[in-house]
Amino acid sequence: DDSWFEEEIDVHLKWSFALNSVLHKGTSEYQEIALLDTKPFGKVLVIDGKMQSAEIDEFIYHECLIHPALLCHPNPKTVFIMGGGEGSAAREALRHKSVEKVVMCDIDQEVVDFCKKHLAANYDAFRNPKLDLVINDAKAELEKREEKFDVIVGDLADPVEGGPCYQLYTNSFYSDIVKPKLNQNGILVTQAGPAGVFTHNQVFSSIHNTIKQVFKYVSTYTAHVPSFADTWGWVIASDSPLSIDSEDMDQKIAERINGELMYLNGASLVSSTILNKTVAETLKNESHVYTEESARFIHGQGLLGANKKM
Repeated sequence: DDSWFEEEIDVHLKWSFALNSVLHKGTSEYQEIALLDTKPFGKVLVIDGKMQSAEIDEFIYHECLIHPALLCHPNPKTVFIMGGGEGSAAREALRHKSVEKVVMCDIDQEVVDFCKKHLAANYDAFRNPKLDLVINDAKAELEKREEKFDVIVGDLADPVEGGPCYQLYTNSFYSDIVKPKLNQNGILVTQAGPAGVFTHNQVFSSIHNTIKQVFKYVSTYTAHVPSFADTWGWVIASDSPLSIDSEDMDQKIAERINGELMYLNGASLVSSTILNKTVAETLKNESHVYTEESARFIHGQGLLGANKKM
């Protein structure tokens, strides 16, 4: 009853929840890692003090990350996931009947190992013969591979100052590394950080504007993720038109995906692309382009400790 996890979301705003236990806590070569068993959200993965996903509602984030891009593609067979060490993004991609190969490339062996051990929902995904699990920097892995992919997914940690991921949100990365590795009709989709009324200008609007400089067709969509205490954003992009129609999406979901989705259907997918006025205006007027020299970062670090009261 006296053990809590506390994340600083902003200067005067913290998000705390009670713990049952700490399953894992340590520092890998690249980042600080914690796997927590929480009272409200089940098992929670925390990297560099920031919540990455929670057992009880990760399906919202991962369905939104994976399925819109694969459904917009005419016949997705190959998927490259940047990051995604917990295995949930791979799990959702492998549900598509047309998919023949999923490469999941995460930089941190330690994250992958304890997620394989502790996250029961992804046991089958890690054992699937279609999954090619690679421990490497996603940028280096994409550069050295000669093959191209139908869909490239950015399931990366939030851009935190000093963290390993912020360079994978830059203009040069998208234009020089990602785009050349997409097949014709290829699609990029990336998580793009908080997209709430008060948080969307941290990185979401900048990532959107950066990708607009590289791809011809770019769209955004958002969803509320309870464990994140915010609305979350994704950016999807291609040099081929992206068509999102409610009836068409429902038909594709029924025909292409094994099992029932818990969050997305055609109507919710279409509605997720409609932004409120404040966020839409910011995206329209955003001029910042994400580069290594002018990166933007998510605020704050988390704090894990006993006897921390609400």
